[in-house]
Amino acid sequence: MSCKINSLSPPFPCNLCTKKPKFRRSAVFFSFSSEKQQKSIAKNIEPPTTEAYTVSFKTEKGCKLGISRYPDFEYDAEGGIGTGVGAKVSENSANNDLPVSFDLETLYIPPLTSSTTKFLGLPLPPFFKIDIVPEAFQGSINQESGQVDLEFTAKFLFSAGSLYKAPPLLVKTVLTSEESKGIVKSGRGKRLDKEGKCRLVGVATVDPIDDFLMNSFLSLPTECLADLKAIISISSTS
Repeated sequence: MSCKINSLSPPFPCNLCTKKPKFRRSAVFFSFSSEKQQKSIAKNIEPPTTEAYTVSFKTEKGCKLGISRYPDFEYDAEGGIGTGVGAKVSENSANNDLPVSFDLETLYIPPLTSSTTKFLGLPLPPFFKIDIVPEAFQGSINQESGQVDLEFTAKFLFSAGSLYKAPPLLVKTVLTSEESKGIVKSGRGKRLDKEGKCRLVGVATVDPIDDFLMNSFLSLPTECLADLKAIISISSTS
């Protein structure tokens, strides 16, 4: 009597159970390569640097202010001053526009009085005064072309001694070295020269206020013109 022992080994090899899937190796290799590339790119990226500037603003004689249908006032604005800051990002160095903003605490524009202003060749009456209170002064200066564009917002305060004080007239315009043109008023400026001298002009619309006398006298709403001779100096602080 004979006996036959059957093998317990499976009829086919189990190699598939011991080998790792190929797609896993590829996935790991791809992930490693991407991370390496990202680190390499990150090393080559440098944060942009900023150049800081100090900007000074001065007004001179030979200015004009005009409103409504009346002839322009001859205005001596000598003594007006202001200090601002500018900043230019290195990655935008191809653009020569320098963004600037003036500190309102340092900004002073002389009032229109009998000593600074003439109308039709005659000084203003001693009791008549127009104070200019700036509320915003900012924009851009192109150091290469000399073009200047500054947003200017101010309140004009008319008074006649202690007898009369009108509500503020709000004037908002862009003082530019180029041309400013409205329906009634217009002006043309001059760009910065090597000495920093320029002429800035701006036409603005003046809306009516809660004052019948002033609305009637100036025919509000109307346009006004600012024509300022100025010197702008720019110096690097970085």
